[in-house]
Amino acid sequence: MFSKEELVKKALAAREKAYVPYSNFPVGAALITKEGKIFTGCNIENAAFPVTCCAERTALFKAVSEGERSFEALAVVADTDRPVSPCGSCRQVLAEFCPPEMPVYLANLRGEVEIMDVASLLPGAFGAKDLMKG
Repeated sequence: MFSKEELVKKALAAREKAYVPYSNFPVGAALITKEGKIFTGCNIENAAFPVTCCAERTALFKAVSEGERSFEALAVVADTDRPVSPCGSCRQVLAEFCPPEMPVYLANLRGEVEIMDVASLLPGAFGAKDLMKG
């Protein structure tokens, strides 16, 4: 079993690999599967800003591209005054791939951690059921 602290430490280590020459705002994420496998991610910027990828999506996309579909928890960390919160795009991706009750540990460099679940991050999330016709 993992601990919240262990997952936040993995996110902190991932943050060190961020490519952020434009914003200078490194973010790290660590995602653990139900089987205990950890996937990390960092934000990766691009001069064409819309193609930038956030840490949370990097970790999720790495896991999904390796065939993983069952996730236990996610930690995300950045140098913010309050525990960092995922952007709207990341919230939508989390809602697509993670169970609504999955914990998401939001952290900052001061060691503050706030725990939310996926459903709380994006209430009323658009999903596959919304694509079904009558």
